[in-house]
Amino acid sequence: MSSEAHSPQAAAPPAGEAAAQGRPDRVPRAFVVSCFLSNFDRFAITPMLVAVAAGLDVPLSDVVLIASGYFFAYGAAQPLWGMLSDRYGRMRVIRGTLSATAVCGLLSAMAPNLTTLVVLRIATGAFFGAVVPTSLTYVGDTVPPAVRQRALSDLQLALAIGTAAATVVAGAVAELLSWRVMFAIPALLAAGAVLSMRGMNESRAEGTLRRPGEQLASVLKLRWAWVVMLFGLVEGAVLLGCFTFLAPALQDRGLNTVSAGGITALYGAGTLVFSRVLKRVALRAPWSLLLAGGVMMTAGFGVAALSPSAVGIGIAAVLLGGGWSFFHSSLQNWATTLVPAARGTAVALFVAALFVGSSIGSALGAPLVQHTSYPVLFAVAAATAVPLTLFAAVARSRYTPAGA
Repeated sequence: MSSEAHSPQAAAPPAGEAAAQGRPDRVPRAFVVSCFLSNFDRFAITPMLVAVAAGLDVPLSDVVLIASGYFFAYGAAQPLWGMLSDRYGRMRVIRGTLSATAVCGLLSAMAPNLTTLVVLRIATGAFFGAVVPTSLTYVGDTVPPAVRQRALSDLQLALAIGTAAATVVAGAVAELLSWRVMFAIPALLAAGAVLSMRGMNESRAEGTLRRPGEQLASVLKLRWAWVVMLFGLVEGAVLLGCFTFLAPALQDRGLNTVSAGGITALYGAGTLVFSRVLKRVALRAPWSLLLAGGVMMTAGFGVAALSPSAVGIGIAAVLLGGGWSFFHSSLQNWATTLVPAARGTAVALFVAALFVGSSIGSALGAPLVQHTSYPVLFAVAAATAVPLTLFAAVARSRYTPAGA
């Protein structure tokens, strides 16, 4: 494993946190909650589009802008936040951006028209985009490499639960109460997360106070950084891009929106279970964890291709949750070791590649979805996951972290 040096200035979580009490693999609760909110806010948008269109009395095709604008801003802002966290510190960035999301979210709940709402949701997406890469970087700064995978599994679990909760809750709240309530909930919780971070010390290691251009250059000149970003790009296209079509595949078979959302929410259950398994086996060779995750990813899409029914998609969702827990968290862990002095920039570029990949995967899958060729789509995803898994496992086995 890496012998990465940590500055004596790298601080432990505040008193009372388990990480400061002999549990170096534990992530501060505030970061876990923040990651949950990041995915909850992002995935709550699509179930509410119809309700927003009706509430503002505008065409649904126009309302889609609040989703596409949010997603674009969320992904595009990642490198910026990474460089700023390297320059000014993790805590400054996450406190500032979470505060901004709270303001933008509350204003979204009061938006008088679609134009105002679109602008506010784009801003919210850009600010929420800082949460995941900054949290990953904080873990990279404060958790020893030997147990870092366990800590990252906690963040993966929070992200998965946020995704599942948004899928199940957002549509119901929008229908029973108001879509405005769903914009206000994560905003208020984000404000609470900021307050809970009072007293947390900065994690930035000594030697990272450099200009953004230098940070970016130090990452981009490293061959392994490009390799990890490429794997993130393809993973995003396969896992995130094609996962989007599980619920539509069920609806194509006659299931309603609530039922389809409930079945695909089993992805969160799969992530919950396999994240706990990952914590028990996290000390094994990183390449073996990638291999295990890739096998589950391949199997999941294979089952969906053979049986795009409620049972088949449910099994696929659980397996894809396992694939996300093992494969993706292993890639994330890898990204935190690339350039310790510019860790925030490296992690943010990896996350940006992931979301660019997800948009590519969705775009490439759209023609097949238009012709309701869901089995073919899932078969292509399974076939693509095979070389991705093999190449990633082999590359990880040959990688030597900086300073090892």
